[in-house]
Amino acid sequence: MLRKRALHVVIGLVTISIASTGCGRSTSGQTPQSGGTASVAADAKAADLVPATIKARGALRVATAEGYPPMEMYKKGTQDLIGVDPELAAAVAGRLGLKLEMTNASFPGLIPGLQADRWDLAMSSMSDTEERRKAVDFVDYFQAGGSIMVAKGNPAGVKDLADLCGRTVVLAKGSSNLAIGEGQNATSAKKMTISQSEDAPTGLLQIDAGRAVATIVDYPVAKMLAQESGKYEVLEAQYEAGPWGIAIDKKDSQLRDAVQRALQELIDSGEYTKILETWGVTGSAIQAATVNGQK
Repeated sequence: MLRKRALHVVIGLVTISIASTGCGRSTSGQTPQSGGTASVAADAKAADLVPATIKARGALRVATAEGYPPMEMYKKGTQDLIGVDPELAAAVAGRLGLKLEMTNASFPGLIPGLQADRWDLAMSSMSDTEERRKAVDFVDYFQAGGSIMVAKGNPAGVKDLADLCGRTVVLAKGSSNLAIGEGQNATSAKKMTISQSEDAPTGLLQIDAGRAVATIVDYPVAKMLAQESGKYEVLEAQYEAGPWGIAIDKKDSQLRDAVQRALQELIDSGEYTKILETWGVTGSAIQAATVNGQK
């Protein structure tokens, strides 16, 4: 599984359900592949590219799997989906001239749901990987990796990954962020001491207690944890960063091209950046909407 497992953490008065094991991203699947966009008219608007069947329906059906703040979560005390992905999905639907119908589903069921035509898009911090490209196409909208978190004020003076060598670092079991630390140790004469935690929040408790100087957490999750708690800082560098994509069934190539155009319109207009600013994750912004990593 290349994506997180859900967990719960209480920070102050805010209860946050997050995915700790960091696996929204993947370093695999970065090989550019054909996006099949050559036939799209260069001056066409996104709304012009919407397939007739969807245009007639008037709604864009999007599925997500809540529990990965700030990307997708429930508004506190409600069943209202909020976060980067729901807000961006609404903006894409708007560009397509469609009403957004957003559904919460289990993460493992997102791609099967696309293939069964239960929804048109899956938008849920999903890594664009070669393995998944065998089943779906991706319109890439985000670039994220693991970021170093330290106590507020950075008392140990950590500057980068190499600077963790010789220090104690806590990393979540089985996570891609653990792999980042182990990879650093494999190439360094001076090793970091790695303490493994059940998840990201419990790892932060080790920083609180002074038993570790840092941890590595998926960038958007790290930003959310730091913002909500006020107890940590996030270094801006991201390690092993990869693309996250909007998944679309391969048979829906016309819709894929429409979504790519809609996303590019949002990037060009600045609306995309405003959405990421709202959730504090502009460090993962992209400059151009690509299909399957195609430049």
